[in-house]
Amino acid sequence: MANSNILLVKPVDGLGGEGDQVKVRAGYARNYLLPRGIAVPLTGANRKQVEALKKRRALREAQELTGAQELAGKLEKTALAFAVKTGEGGRMFGAITATDIHDKLTATGLVIEKRRVLLHTPVKTIGKHTVKVKLHPEITVELNFDVVSENPIVPAAEEKK
Repeated sequence: MANSNILLVKPVDGLGGEGDQVKVRAGYARNYLLPRGIAVPLTGANRKQVEALKKRRALREAQELTGAQELAGKLEKTALAFAVKTGEGGRMFGAITATDIHDKLTATGLVIEKRRVLLHTPVKTIGKHTVKVKLHPEITVELNFDVVSENPIVPAAEEKK
């Protein structure tokens, strides 16, 4: 199979960041990376761009890290509460999902990508819960939230024999 050596101009998940010299399949380079301006062919002239791209990458990563640290500070101070409808015995109708948590965070003014909220299974019980929010590869914040009933909890009626 034919491979191509290319120089990444923009970061690509799973491949590398700007300034990286990578070897990829020729078709991937020719049909995707090169037409979109994500990469350029690796030539003698382009090798000179490597230092400039690496400086830009370091600057971008530093800005992302400081932004994530500031956002982590705000998230730690945030308290979320979800009021849900319940039936007999306090059983919830429905569940709290990562989308619900993301929507609540967005409503409070925090801008976070939905995929950063790591809730593996939907919450189906009333009480205190924790969800992880991965803001940066180095920064993960545990966010506490409460699920409360919006109507009074009626104990389940015992069955008569």
